[in-house]
Amino acid sequence: MNQDQGLIFAILAATLGLFIWGRWRHDIVALGALLACVVAGLVPDEQAFAGFGHPAVITVACVLVLGHGLQRSGAVDALAQRILPTTAGPMLSIAALTGLGALLSAFMNNVGALALLMPIALQIAGKQALPPGRVLMPLAFGTLLGGMTTLIGTPPNLIVSSFRAQSGAGPFAMFDFSPVGVAVAASGVLFIALLGWRLVPRREVAGAASFDTGSYFTEARVKDGAKVVGKTLGEVEQLLDEVDAQVVGMVHNKFRVSAPNPRRVLQVDDVLVIEAEPEALGAVLGNLGLKLEADVPPPDELEADRRPSRETPTAEDTGSERKGPATESSVLQELLTLYESSLIGRSASDTRLRSRYAINLLAISRQGQRSVKRLRFTPIQPGDVLLMQGAAADIAEFAADYACVPLADRAISIPNPGQATVTLSVMLLAVLLAASGLVSAAVAFAGGVLAFMLLRVLPLRAVYEAIDWPVIVLLGALFPVAGAMSDSGAADLLARLLMEHLAQGNPVLALTLLLVVTMTLSDFMNNAATAAVMCPIALSAASQLGVEADSLLMAVAIGASCSFLTPIGHQNNTLILGPGGFRFGDYWRLGLPLEILVLLVSVPLLLLVWPL
Repeated sequence: MNQDQGLIFAILAATLGLFIWGRWRHDIVALGALLACVVAGLVPDEQAFAGFGHPAVITVACVLVLGHGLQRSGAVDALAQRILPTTAGPMLSIAALTGLGALLSAFMNNVGALALLMPIALQIAGKQALPPGRVLMPLAFGTLLGGMTTLIGTPPNLIVSSFRAQSGAGPFAMFDFSPVGVAVAASGVLFIALLGWRLVPRREVAGAASFDTGSYFTEARVKDGAKVVGKTLGEVEQLLDEVDAQVVGMVHNKFRVSAPNPRRVLQVDDVLVIEAEPEALGAVLGNLGLKLEADVPPPDELEADRRPSRETPTAEDTGSERKGPATESSVLQELLTLYESSLIGRSASDTRLRSRYAINLLAISRQGQRSVKRLRFTPIQPGDVLLMQGAAADIAEFAADYACVPLADRAISIPNPGQATVTLSVMLLAVLLAASGLVSAAVAFAGGVLAFMLLRVLPLRAVYEAIDWPVIVLLGALFPVAGAMSDSGAADLLARLLMEHLAQGNPVLALTLLLVVTMTLSDFMNNAATAAVMCPIALSAASQLGVEADSLLMAVAIGASCSFLTPIGHQNNTLILGPGGFRFGDYWRLGLPLEILVLLVSVPLLLLVWPL
């Protein structure tokens, strides 16, 4: 081992460790690895950011935009309405839902496919009297299986194709992945529908109507001479933070305000609706000089108790605060935070929920554990389920602005049927152009994005908001790192170790080991990063064995899509963690048999379709 190989191995080991640790976001880790390679002299300074212009990176960005256009146009909702059965048993319902998830993820981002179908999955769980997890996990795994069927189904496929092109054999075509991928996905969906969903542990979770906040909602009147008279609501809430309480509404001049503005000044006879732990109520009332009015029901029932009067509201009442909840019923709504949400890392206090949207955050569910502690200052993480209270329209606007998925019944609608047709036509044309080989996939899908903008399928700002920028940074940063791995001979060294000591020169055993190793890595780190690390090893192994590299590269593509054992292997697994009430160790019960099935089906097919 020479010095360059030692340096790249050290950087890769640190990178893999940080990916698995999960403390830092994957794009930050990848960018750190790239800069470390530049400092170590493994990547020339002028080529450090060449990866961001790589065709695979451009294609991933364009596919994300096209998938978002399909979602916004209502085309996917219309498809779901036609395919999913309205009257069927659990087995058929789960089969149809999982199959639809696999179909959608073959042509759009699989996180987007899951987000679109998750509310429908919860409806099915309710109708079939099933725990939500027994529908959500099959759906999540189905979207992962569907991604391996086409070139654009998942970023690892594009990465594998780009490495094949760099080797001189040219890129894979659009449907080169389909012969093996479709068979593996179909086998997986069939297994999940017939038996697999029964292996998912029964985890009962509380819905919005029975969300156990562990708190009381109490009305308290501001007495004459009370400590809070003349203070702003924001100042009062700073005092309440000490006992984990918060104001979720108030009545001023007989006019109810849900989620009042923190700048509002409290006056005598104002009534505050306070959420607090039972043991903290006495301290709250005594310290602030408030008089207990009466215990009140949860916020979704408050409106029935006290409606706005016929009196004309004061100027203060009609200021910067929204009055939606004063004229329409407040509701409780669970929202799931997606990875691309701008809420990630921010708290309710940072986003000014009340002053901007007139809604309250009542509780957070994280990995199945529900909490009301220090809500205003708790940084939100991907997969958190937020219990929101306010007017339905305000919550819907908030969910749209911050990339959250409502976990409740929703109406399936098509905002513009003509636009849905146009969207599908553009997507189909881009796929056909890429499949025909007339233009590269990057050019074909970039043309589709341009058509979306010209036809106003998406607002111009939404085009850039649809792109998952952390994934783009991850890919752009890792391509030069993978190049350094090959150029330094580190990939050859690892391949030699794999071939001589484990596979012992047997190509079939080498193929199987490569698939197993890739599967294992993808259970603990980002699948695109897994593919970028394993592709150079696959090419070196093929060279040392004197066989065609296609079968080994396809094994990497399949293995990178099989993140079934842990909730951290793929974003989709993380997103169902809270709504399904899962624990970390629940995934392997369905995931392990599914990975064994994938191994048994894919190895013979790889040898048949892509002979060594």
